[in-house]
Amino acid sequence: MGSRSRGGGGRLLLLFLLSLLLLQWSVVSAAGGGGSGEPYVGVTIGTAVTNLLSPSDLAEFLRAQRITHVRLYDADPRLLSALASSGARAVVGVPNDELLALGSSPATASAWVARRVLPYAGANSSSPGLITAIAVGDEVPTALPSALPVLLPAIQSLAAALAAANLSSIPVSTPLPFSVVLDPFPPSQAFFNQSLAKSFLLPLLSHLANTSAPLMLNLYPYYSMMQSNGVIPLDNALFKPLPPSLEMVDPNTLLHYTNVFDAMLDAVQVAVKNLNVTGGGVPVLVTETGWPSYGDRKAEPYATRDNADAYNSNLIKHVSDKPGTPMRPGAQASVYIYELFNEDLRPGPVSEANWGLFHGNGTPVYLLHVSGTGGFLANDTTDRTFCIASDDADEKAVQAAMDWACGPGRTDCTAIQPGQGCYEPNDVRSHASYAFDSYYQLQGKAAGSCYFQGVGMVTTTDPSHDSCIFPGSKLLSNVTKSDGANTTTSQTSDAEGSAIWRLRTGRETGFLFLLRWLLSLMVVFIITNSNFWT
Repeated sequence: MGSRSRGGGGRLLLLFLLSLLLLQWSVVSAAGGGGSGEPYVGVTIGTAVTNLLSPSDLAEFLRAQRITHVRLYDADPRLLSALASSGARAVVGVPNDELLALGSSPATASAWVARRVLPYAGANSSSPGLITAIAVGDEVPTALPSALPVLLPAIQSLAAALAAANLSSIPVSTPLPFSVVLDPFPPSQAFFNQSLAKSFLLPLLSHLANTSAPLMLNLYPYYSMMQSNGVIPLDNALFKPLPPSLEMVDPNTLLHYTNVFDAMLDAVQVAVKNLNVTGGGVPVLVTETGWPSYGDRKAEPYATRDNADAYNSNLIKHVSDKPGTPMRPGAQASVYIYELFNEDLRPGPVSEANWGLFHGNGTPVYLLHVSGTGGFLANDTTDRTFCIASDDADEKAVQAAMDWACGPGRTDCTAIQPGQGCYEPNDVRSHASYAFDSYYQLQGKAAGSCYFQGVGMVTTTDPSHDSCIFPGSKLLSNVTKSDGANTTTSQTSDAEGSAIWRLRTGRETGFLFLLRWLLSLMVVFIITNSNFWT
């Protein structure tokens, strides 16, 4: 009898414990942004990469970098299976070459959902929250205009197939190029391309409104600036503050625009409003945005590491602050940075292969600067500096300084010898940069240790590349190759990460801490009660 009495009390405690767990789960779910509509920053993952990481290595890489939102351009089952264990959420894509089949046959769309979605999002799957949206095609109006007649039917068939599988919570949309918006500056006079407005965009937007799906758009202030013939200042495209006299002011609304990104978003909203879409408003999801880190010096002079760092770092801060736009304060769109890896196999201009945050082997192309975002990005590099050879320094002077650093300066220059990781590119400036940084770090970044008779310069951009890791780099995740296989060695701590971005709603609140504390006390009490399970 006594034991039952104690057991009954234990069961009451257990019920209370479970209640607290459920309450904590609900709070965490709301804070995570999945169901509350909180804005986030994700990344796109292209696959035109030499020696692309295997699906399992890629999933481990994402986990190590704490990347929680990705956009895929297909629905590769191997990658989705691997992502299921990474904690990431994915927008999966339907390639343009599959649109005809899906748009012509609802049965084909149902089969696609059964094969590509249900195993990873169905009620019986091990990862029901993995797939967050389906992106049907990509920039079809410009990339494959002949497929426009089947694009909306494909979207509708996939949405119907998802609804039949009780997965109507997964929205279906299509990423459009910003070029469908004409006359976007100032935003108040924007309108959609008339050849697409009534025949395609109005039916599309009506469907999106009726199914609570977002309007997916690829927005690139980089291209808008490049095509403006000097009208748009570089700083305006990079989210950098401008003097009030240089800010863009919409003459019709008198709204001030401090950056091109917000102006583009408001232009889209005006164009949508002008179509009088029924069914309510349509939120915008930015499925691509970014800045190239390298390009042809004459044709693409603004494609630089510093500009790419500035744009993506400031974009992350902008989304983290959740200001919305001048027309829609507080209504902040989520974005996907294009892209995770440099796709070195992509054809086209030099910049096409240089949009990534990482090289294919997992080393950063550059390190972002996002201090003050409340834990949004752990790789705050504002205090991380490197010493490299100045671009405009005389090559003979650079050679002499390198000879000193590797000789009397007692710098370890093994890495720039033939066959070693930093031998390529085999030129004086690249080798000297490694030697300079090695000496600079060896001296504890002491004042004057990067002078080298005027040919050295301090930078906050990590000069590491490919398999060459500079001494000053704090890379915490490195990819090595052995026997032709890719393996990922993760050394990421909770305090740091080499390239970590995910919008968080803040560190653990006092309320959650109190819940955890109460739970721990109760668990101790229950476990120490020897008769609890009797």
